[in-house]
Amino acid sequence: MSFRKSLLLPVLAAFLSLAAAQNKKQQPPPPAHAKSPSPAVTDEFIQKQFGDNCSLLAGPQQFVADLNDDGVDDLVVAARCKNPMADKDEYSFVVADPYDAFLGYSDVKVTSTFASDAPERRGISLLIIHGQGKDAWRAEKPGAKFLLINLPFRTLAVKRLALKKKTILGIYMEETGEGEQTSSVVFWDGKKYKYEQLGSSLE
Repeated sequence: MSFRKSLLLPVLAAFLSLAAAQNKKQQPPPPAHAKSPSPAVTDEFIQKQFGDNCSLLAGPQQFVADLNDDGVDDLVVAARCKNPMADKDEYSFVVADPYDAFLGYSDVKVTSTFASDAPERRGISLLIIHGQGKDAWRAEKPGAKFLLINLPFRTLAVKRLALKKKTILGIYMEETGEGEQTSSVVFWDGKKYKYEQLGSSLE
């Protein structure tokens, strides 16, 4: 082996190692799976963050996961909120309607007055708290808070979602009604929560 080749081999090895390291940086690991909050979230906690108009729905529909991909755990819970617009300024949360925005109705002041045909579905909401600091979503002053209205769900799951060559966590919803089951997902797009329909099937 010539002297020149013996010099080039370590340089080539270092270059390949650097390229491999950069490739790893470009492909971050997929987000961690969701878990249940421990201890479970209570009405007292929810009303401290969103006001007395909101109370938790029965059942284990509470999840902790990094929904906005900032490395800090967030909280999502299913709740019933009688008047979603009433406390938004006092408790500093955003009322959003990703479902009706998907259908072309973007004014939440209008869509918040839409009443469900089924009385048991009225006021059904998703409450989301973006975590901040070491205490994440339990922080005295957490990050942004969202009250999502008019979402057509009966069951929830937080799972990975492939979006534009990136894997994030989405809130998957199943809605059954009138002989048809519909699947959909809500996810953080970097600025707001968006709704997408995934498909439907006959029961």
